[in-house]
Amino acid sequence: MGNNFTITVVAENEKTGNENINLAIEEIRRIEKLLTTYKADSQTNLINENAGIKAVRVDHEVFNLIERCIGISRITQGAFDISYGSIDKSLWNFDKSMTQLPDAKTALKMVHLINYRNIILDKENTSVFLKEKGMRIGFGGIGKGYAAEMAKQVLLKNNVQSGIINASGDLSAWGLQPDGKKWTIGVANPDAPNAAFSYMEISNKAVATSGNYEKFVTIEGKKYSHTIDPKTGLPITGIKSVTIMASNAEFADAMATPIAVMGIKAGLFLIDQIPDLYCIIIDDNNKIYTSKNINLK
Repeated sequence: MGNNFTITVVAENEKTGNENINLAIEEIRRIEKLLTTYKADSQTNLINENAGIKAVRVDHEVFNLIERCIGISRITQGAFDISYGSIDKSLWNFDKSMTQLPDAKTALKMVHLINYRNIILDKENTSVFLKEKGMRIGFGGIGKGYAAEMAKQVLLKNNVQSGIINASGDLSAWGLQPDGKKWTIGVANPDAPNAAFSYMEISNKAVATSGNYEKFVTIEGKKYSHTIDPKTGLPITGIKSVTIMASNAEFADAMATPIAVMGIKAGLFLIDQIPDLYCIIIDDNNKIYTSKNINLK
């Protein structure tokens, strides 16, 4: 998935621990094959290749994931949208060669294909149809969290009572450490991502962070995040990072980016409407905003 996964399990001995870790790795690889856009024969690519042509039958698992993605698009009013895949890499490449923003007109022209309402699902045939030619879906905003969640479920079935699956900052932790304490999670400092600005003790919770320190460009002294607003095709500004806590890693991962797109006020308002969902936002001036009922250390 183009990311480092770190798997931690509590086990009686090293042999059992390694066997369990290998089960988690197998599950993550299985999901990668299903969701990747880098393999021509993946179900995701077959959906994309047939955009505007015909519906494609997919596994129940892929169908259900897409259905949940559309649900998240609805509650975030399109700020989360898996059909973002149609944005051309020529518009945004976020490398050092990028010295100016594309003009707003060009960007808008490219986002006309981003519209979750044009992903047509047929439950009876478990098929997916992209209405417009040139549309593409991608699971970059939810795939890591989904893989972490599924790997955790495999381990739970195998009687692993505690552990952490960390998918490059999108993590799921369950059970307790061997000493009976909860797991301690650091929230990355956007100005020094390897350091933490705060810690949380968690168990049976998932945490996901989306930040502009991972990929960005600076143009005329202003920092532009790799997070693109699906409505304008332009990158968001003003927010350094969004950290989401939820009971499920897939949901935490999926909510981190749209909250950044929606902005501080609308984002926190939405988070406060959803039970068992919490959020920390750091803006460009290092001001910290949190949702209700959150205690930082």
